[in-house]
Amino acid sequence: MSTKKELSPEQHSTLLKTLKERFEKNKTRHQDLDWDKVQTKLEAANSEKLWSLHEMEATGGEPDVVGFDKKTNEYIFYDCSAESPKGRRSFCYDRVALESRKEHKPQNNVLDVAAVMGIELLTEEQYRELQQLGNFDAKTSSWVLTPSEIRKHGGAIFCDFRYNTVFVYHNGADSYYAARGFRGSLRV
Repeated sequence: MSTKKELSPEQHSTLLKTLKERFEKNKTRHQDLDWDKVQTKLEAANSEKLWSLHEMEATGGEPDVVGFDKKTNEYIFYDCSAESPKGRRSFCYDRVALESRKEHKPQNNVLDVAAVMGIELLTEEQYRELQQLGNFDAKTSSWVLTPSEIRKHGGAIFCDFRYNTVFVYHNGADSYYAARGFRGSLRV
């Protein structure tokens, strides 16, 4: 992950091209939205928002527009990769969980990585909304934002999609698996 939160002109151009191609290829995710308006909004966005989208892309998230919030005048992007983003797997849930591990610590934790990327972890509700747009996580699972009541008891929740159903599970927040990552959202 890059630490400079600004894209080069080449990265900017490549990102917009990639997002446009994905937008046009997946019209069912945003049937009532127009790419030209999305692009205008992206070009007017601060550089950190574009950097965040770039990081979503670079870590395998395949971000795409999934909606528009009329109240805030923002387009909503979710990670729409078929499986949990490859560059964001094998992380435990948060810093407390990471520090509680005595050995075999993962490289990082979900909440810190999301914060550095400038994105929000999907909630269970958002994860269910995502599944209305396609079938995601048929072979992997994704951590979702865990309610504080669950977290204070040492747990965290994750979701996947099996048997045409979204399943919500729990695990110790300090656990991590090669097939579990996290999905994020970003508003632009």
